[in-house]
Amino acid sequence: MNTEKTKNNFINYKKVVSLANENWQEAEMRKISGLSVDVAGQNYLHDQYGRHFYHFCTTSYLGLDYHPTILASAISAIQETGTLRIANSKNRCKLAILDVFEQELSELFEVSCLSTLSCSSASSGILPLLASGVLTDNVSPTMVFDKFSHYSMNHLKPSCADETEVITAPHNDMNYLEDICKKHHKVAYIADGVYSMGGIADIDSIMYLKEKYGIFLYLDDSHSISALGQNGKGYVRTKMKELDDNVIIVASLAKSFGCSGGVVMFGDDAHTKFVHRYGGPSNWSQSLNVAAIGAGLASVKIHSSSELTLLQQKLQNNIRQFDAAIQTEQSGSPTAIRLIRCGESGLANKAAEYLANHGFFTSAVFFPVVPQGKAAIRVTLRADMRSEIITEFCSLISDFLLSHGIDIKPEKISSAPLLAEKI
Repeated sequence: MNTEKTKNNFINYKKVVSLANENWQEAEMRKISGLSVDVAGQNYLHDQYGRHFYHFCTTSYLGLDYHPTILASAISAIQETGTLRIANSKNRCKLAILDVFEQELSELFEVSCLSTLSCSSASSGILPLLASGVLTDNVSPTMVFDKFSHYSMNHLKPSCADETEVITAPHNDMNYLEDICKKHHKVAYIADGVYSMGGIADIDSIMYLKEKYGIFLYLDDSHSISALGQNGKGYVRTKMKELDDNVIIVASLAKSFGCSGGVVMFGDDAHTKFVHRYGGPSNWSQSLNVAAIGAGLASVKIHSSSELTLLQQKLQNNIRQFDAAIQTEQSGSPTAIRLIRCGESGLANKAAEYLANHGFFTSAVFFPVVPQGKAAIRVTLRADMRSEIITEFCSLISDFLLSHGIDIKPEKISSAPLLAEKI
């Protein structure tokens, strides 16, 4: 009897490395990877090669990473608490200031919240639990991962497959998902609210399937928390007013929120307790340090004020300006992520090198981050980017790609409102 398990059902690192390593080597050779930087100004960096550039691939979409109140609160929290952290699992003992932070997050987002060291550690702790069935009345759900769901979730497929069946669904294919729902008693759908390489989940269709088939939703909304929605609740929560016992949302607090760590939003208090006890990587001894907690408390206050709305409006204005100058697949989306397609990885690396040498740091993205043959320059917009800086960037990349036979200027400048105005 052959008892050897089939390998590489979900991950094949050898293949990934063999296909991607040459591109990473080139990126490092062109000095667009492996950089060590100092802060020379707000969103303005200085690297080890003497270059100064604006950061055009940051995920701090509202610019809160430089907010003086947040920085001051991080410092004062350490001074007042007298330590950086308590070194033990937080389900045994945690600092009172962390308890306060989680309570304030729960009030801000109007749902039960737990903080984690990162969004990735949250998924690492929760997804195998979900696969086991302990969050779904001891019925192990069929786990359906969207093909483009973030690596922080995708890499857990083997662990989940040790508990239940795991299926990878074509991106945003709701017909495929419904076919799975018809064949299985309980389904859990794992996806992003806003995808790191652009695009958004079809939340309306997902909610329809949830109501019809009772599917469990595990959604990562890291790229829209703070940037979208009332009080920064994010894209998913604009479509899903209340969470029930079939929903968990995770998000990073190290992007638009402006501090560090991750947050888990639960629709069921019993799930909060389960994850607190059995969440493994989400609870281990490296909980949020006091500086991160202090920064987070200051960010909560900003999220509860009119300043957040102003920052969100500034971000949308900058998105409009960018879309008016450069055509991308994401044009018209309220999200801050844009992919400027280059096709081959070599051209994407050359474009990123050209931009870095002319004062703009971007990411050249290639396989496995994006499919082969669809390499791109990944650009992210911020609320604190000046209009003239965006204009200069758009001119540089447009002229560079046009010299290589790629025209990225819009044929027509649409006056249609951004999707954000309809949310």
